Amino acid sequence: MLKINDLSLSIGKAQILKNISFDVDKGQIYALVGESGSGKSMTSNAIMRLLPDQAKVDKGDIFFHDHSLLSLSELQMQAVRGRDIAMIFQEPQSALNPVMKIGEQIAEGLRLHFNMNKKQAYNRVIELLKEVDFPDPETRYHWYPHQISGGQKQRVMIAMALACEPKLLIADEPTTALDVTVQRQILNLLKSLRESRGLSILLITHDMGVVYDMADHVGVMYQGALIEEQEAKAFFKNPKEEYSRQLINSLPDMSQFLKSNQDAHSIMNVNDLKVHFPIRKGLLQRTVDHTRAVDGISFELKAGETLAIVGESGSGKTTLGRALLHLTETREGLTQLDGHNTELWLKNDEKGFRQSLQVIFQDPFSSMNPRMTIRDILLEGMESLNVHAQENRESIIAGLMTQVGLSPDMILRYPHEFSGGQRQRIAIARALAVNPKVIICDEPTSALDVSIRAQVLALLKKLQDEQGVSLIFITHDLSLVPHLAHQVMVMKDGQVVEMGNTESVMSAPKHEYTQQLLQAIPRLA
Repeated sequence: MLKINDLSLSIGKAQILKNISFDVDKGQIYALVGESGSGKSMTSNAIMRLLPDQAKVDKGDIFFHDHSLLSLSELQMQAVRGRDIAMIFQEPQSALNPVMKIGEQIAEGLRLHFNMNKKQAYNRVIELLKEVDFPDPETRYHWYPHQISGGQKQRVMIAMALACEPKLLIADEPTTALDVTVQRQILNLLKSLRESRGLSILLITHDMGVVYDMADHVGVMYQGALIEEQEAKAFFKNPKEEYSRQLINSLPDMSQFLKSNQDAHSIMNVNDLKVHFPIRKGLLQRTVDHTRAVDGISFELKAGETLAIVGESGSGKTTLGRALLHLTETREGLTQLDGHNTELWLKNDEKGFRQSLQVIFQDPFSSMNPRMTIRDILLEGMESLNVHAQENRESIIAGLMTQVGLSPDMILRYPHEFSGGQRQRIAIARALAVNPKVIICDEPTSALDVSIRAQVLALLKKLQDEQGVSLIFITHDLSLVPHLAHQVMVMKDGQVVEMGNTESVMSAPKHEYTQQLLQAIPRLA
């Protein structure tokens, strides 16, 4: 169905794709894997003819049913896009029009390609939304993208891609940063559509668990070249390239568990913490009820240990983290850090409290000032909290960069000059710069490649072993928990459904919800 023949592409003097050749057959799921920057998304954009203006095809061609896509005019290509070849983009939030109702965005393609009237398009959109298990489609047809969750946005993108019944679907990282249960639903949906429609799927991903679960054929990309191509079963049994083996081996080992230190003293105690947000209605915006985002949570964190807080989006994990940092107002409850009541500590000595409790945010790029150099970013906390003698700060910054695996020569660069994994290392260095007792890590690896994710997790573990810092690790990915956390707490709807040492919770989960989360993890088995 699709044949890419010796495709090379450059932007300026940079060679982005180098002699790429592969085929996608009818009804086949072909997985294109590799780390960020390997050329996966550029390959998909070349197929869709959505390349940046400065991109130039140096040689090669792309054939769809033996017709060259590169020789089509833009008008002819518009008839192919959506109708014959459709694409699910990596980030649905930026791919959907924020000022257009979701139902209308799906209907647009139907009216363009099939000349449907308004009623016909509406009825077909409702059918499509039901096909992708979208809740209450008749009501939510009229909603805007910001009113629905990440998983629901991805379902809208799939419905939009399927609307014109394409023969080939390009899915570019369709489950990145989604909860494991939502990811499982999306992958099952793609498999069932392949069966029911005979759909061919080009699946672009860096998650080898997803590849094992989904793909018939695997192509591995590295620095713009396709370095290995095999049938999926043969690939996982006997990968030919060392890089392919690294990708497979970078999946977390879920059979090794950390042991808790029984003699460790308690560094943080949380008792019956509640965060309720008012629901306001009517002309006067009176409070009619409350959203119980965090509803009576208690736990203990030991010195030098990690507590993993897991659950789906909307379970209250991040709100709990913000409440511990006193960035969100609590309704009631008591938090003690190193023997201090944190609310009183914050009032009496805010600098001391902020030094003791630091945070690593999910997206390091948006949490750094783009106009500040890395030196200034690392120096800022030391200066504002008055930590370390002034004459020692430069050498401490150099030491921090070395500690997180970056060169001290990089400190005069800006955040945009680093990759996602490097920015996350800088975020870790920034948190460590003020010698905190506890660091809250809010989904710090959710958007990273598997190999980079493994490096960042290993770095956190190494720093904990060396410095004795305690970590609260917020994540929706249970596969990370066994070799990272000593204790695990499972949250659902603002409450704790299960808590205990990692081995007992992961090996013999008692609550049905925990069992569902564990079953949804993609595995190489």
